[in-house]
Amino acid sequence: MRLQFDVSKTYAIALEGGGAKGAYEIGVWKALDEAGVKYNAVSGTSVGALNGALMAMRDLPRAIECWRNIHPSQVISLGSLDAGTFKNLLEGKLDADDWPELLPQAVDIILNRGLDVSPLRAWVRSVVDEHKLKTSDVDFYISTVSLTDRKGLEVHVNELPENEICDMLLASAYHPSFRLEKLGGKFYADGGFVDAIPLHALVKHGYRDIIAVRLPSLGVEKRFKIPDNVNITTIRTYADLGHVLNFTAEQARRDMDIGYMDARRVLYGLCGRQYYIDRSLTEHDALEWLIAHRGESAGSLRDYLETELPYTAQQLEAAGTDYYDLMLALVEQRAERQNLPKLKVYSDKDLLKLVE
Repeated sequence: MRLQFDVSKTYAIALEGGGAKGAYEIGVWKALDEAGVKYNAVSGTSVGALNGALMAMRDLPRAIECWRNIHPSQVISLGSLDAGTFKNLLEGKLDADDWPELLPQAVDIILNRGLDVSPLRAWVRSVVDEHKLKTSDVDFYISTVSLTDRKGLEVHVNELPENEICDMLLASAYHPSFRLEKLGGKFYADGGFVDAIPLHALVKHGYRDIIAVRLPSLGVEKRFKIPDNVNITTIRTYADLGHVLNFTAEQARRDMDIGYMDARRVLYGLCGRQYYIDRSLTEHDALEWLIAHRGESAGSLRDYLETELPYTAQQLEAAGTDYYDLMLALVEQRAERQNLPKLKVYSDKDLLKLVE
């Protein structure tokens, strides 16, 4: 397995919003760091802004430690509700016996018009070094929405007074479920309402090689023309990263591992969607495998190639790809049925042996 990514360049990194799924971005950062990828600018929205602050501080160990040990009570006030019940609520796994405990909490949230996020304020101030951000060699941009001024904002954090930095980070991450409170004298909303993946700020300020880290989210993507000389490398996942408000160490650690492997897929040119596969076989090898493994009830070879395989490709969302990709789609399907571990690198030959 050889590095396929150009580490001679210096990149700008855009981090999408996605609440508790943000641990994924730290896993990506870890893989980039191990590969020697350099960066001099970061932009972030919502949880991407909080992660971006840690990237601008160049403090990967702190970021890993924060997410590995995160707890819902660090983000929102659960009152008398325990973390296990809160997790079951998010995942729709509550029993009838749980509702008497939940009702007073639900009434309190409704009366106070949202979740109490004073713990998040304290957590951000304990983690973020405002002076370090202010003087960082990394240009750091965040997106948010000023409800008071009724407009979206792109904020260059390095230019803010130190005592305003934490408030603006919170402003970018102000989820609609949070109780609306003033930050620096104004009301703000989550930056995902105007720019979920903040590429615009980076392009606007002249960055040409950008890594975009995507999270499954419901935010709005800002539409603008990307110049021809801007190169964007996207790192995304096909995995389920969990609930946007499930700030548990269990989900965070799993999402970090997925982010780490998804980044390695890009860095090392690995194949696959659910698995991470180091390619050594040719398309001709794949075609031979497909022919050798057609069902006993299959018709003629021509019918198999012209009818059955195209239908299979469509069912597996591999239409328009070559025989190698179709083979991998079938192999990954078999691997999932056999519950083969996903978060490791397989050679294609080894994975073929395992599923057979």
